[in-house]
Amino acid sequence: MDPQTLALFSMVTIAVGGVAWVFVYPILSGERTAEKRVESVARLDPVSRVAPQRGVQRSRREQVEESLKELEVRQNKAKRPPLSIRINQAGLSWTKRQFVLISAAMGAAGFGAAFFLGAGPLPALGLGFAAGLGAPRWLLAFLKKRRETKFLEAFPDAVDVIVRGIKAGLPLLECLRIISNDSPEPVKSEFRTIIETQTIGIPVGEACGKLYERLPLAECNFFGIVIGIQQKSGGNLSEALSNLSRVLRDRKKMKAKIQAMSMEAKASAMIIAALPIAVMLLVYITSPDYIELLWTHAMGRMMLVTCAIWMLMGTLVMRKMINFDF
Repeated sequence: MDPQTLALFSMVTIAVGGVAWVFVYPILSGERTAEKRVESVARLDPVSRVAPQRGVQRSRREQVEESLKELEVRQNKAKRPPLSIRINQAGLSWTKRQFVLISAAMGAAGFGAAFFLGAGPLPALGLGFAAGLGAPRWLLAFLKKRRETKFLEAFPDAVDVIVRGIKAGLPLLECLRIISNDSPEPVKSEFRTIIETQTIGIPVGEACGKLYERLPLAECNFFGIVIGIQQKSGGNLSEALSNLSRVLRDRKKMKAKIQAMSMEAKASAMIIAALPIAVMLLVYITSPDYIELLWTHAMGRMMLVTCAIWMLMGTLVMRKMINFDF
């Protein structure tokens, strides 16, 4: 065989061997099957990892939505609480029967005082009605407002205690016990109520959510939402409460800033509301005969009542304009 034919045969043999190596060897050795299995595993693995995450995210989303719905229902119920809850919100230990008896006694006292002073039966009845129904409820509203103010003064510090305790490794209930022992009133009694509620079998998130029913404040609602969602869906509780503490302190600063900026308007409203009464007293002191016509003559009494109604309406409008809800 000549050298040229031998070289051509060698090249053909090498080419056929190369083609066989590329296409036939993987099939015979099982390498192609292994590659398919690796590709299938590589393709299915992310899907298997993503599917549970989506399921977890969906379940967490559903839990958060359920928690927010429950809190919304609780918030709607707290807008018009019954009398027993309003008494508790004012920090009183009265029962409904005691409150009704005290209201009746105040009404009878107002009626008797006005009647014996010679005001007549109708004015005495009106004064007794105001003393029996208006004064006790005004007292509840005043005590409730004062208690809420005291609670907001110490509540951010209580949340900080929980944050530091959780970062130090203490459980949530132990942090709540520390607050119930060392914090000032009414934070102390409210957190003690949370612990007692949890002791009888109610979950911690639901027990913290009931705080809004006793103190209908946005800050208490925030606290109940954070604890309730964390108990159901998990998460970093210390970070969430740290953010909540910052929000509470910012709201406190904003409230103080609003009060400082609105004090001028409040002072002007008080001066405007007190000016007619002060002028009437000064005129009565200097010339009583000139102003006595307002309550001795029928037209004067009508004018006096009409002016009082208009002044009351103006005062309420000014009060509505200078009070800011946030």
